[in-house]
Amino acid sequence: MAPTTRSQLSSARWLRSWWYHATFYAQTWRASVVASILFPFMFLASLGVGVGHLVGAHTGLVEGQTYLHFIAPSLLATTTMQLGESESLWPVLASVKWIRTYHAAAATPLEPEDILVGKLAWLATRAFFTAIAYTLIIACFGAIQSWWCLTLPFIGTLITVAFSAPLVAYASAAESDASFATLYRFAFVPMFLFSATFYPVSAYPGALRPVVQLFPLYHGVALVRAAAYGTGSLGPQLAHIAVLVAMAASGVLWGRRTLRRRLTD
Repeated sequence: MAPTTRSQLSSARWLRSWWYHATFYAQTWRASVVASILFPFMFLASLGVGVGHLVGAHTGLVEGQTYLHFIAPSLLATTTMQLGESESLWPVLASVKWIRTYHAAAATPLEPEDILVGKLAWLATRAFFTAIAYTLIIACFGAIQSWWCLTLPFIGTLITVAFSAPLVAYASAAESDASFATLYRFAFVPMFLFSATFYPVSAYPGALRPVVQLFPLYHGVALVRAAAYGTGSLGPQLAHIAVLVAMAASGVLWGRRTLRRRLTD
């Protein structure tokens, strides 16, 4: 039998971390189904159908789409962003300070990097299946117009990891949750409302359009719309992907330092 290499051991360790999260979720998944599936469905029905009827009666199409079809893909982006943020702040702080499950894990052969990768891999797994479910939902509303929609689960996964990686790093270094509400109020809520989610960038005053395009969620919204419609040129889409990948990579590098410092103090 060939000897086990260090890289194989490392791979096995982060998979054990992933399995811990999967096992825990198997006991609690019912509570998250409402937030991950039912709430977006209700948003789509109320805004896309209800408000969309009013928008269509007064202004007609939005960027060549009905209002329902315009907002349906963007709600996939906001759902996967919210998954990343909700599972990366209080749960991580609890694991490193209040219930200290990460300290217990670090007392095993698991390294802090294994704990980090296992956490992000589990969130990517959840995001992928959540995005599949939501893709089916928006397809039922007739908002899918291209075979590029098959990339939507992968885009949703990228959005989740892009947000969760830096937030896990931030939460693992925090001493309290006092700043988390501020993040929600002044970062996540404005991004949810003003990232071209509910109306196009062209609806903003000219001076504000570059500001909107700086929001990280804007890049996710642009990607999912392009995939759902089968529109957009390659260059801008690669730029959107690059922004999200850079967020994820920087979050992983930051998280490796903060989590190791927190778990080896």
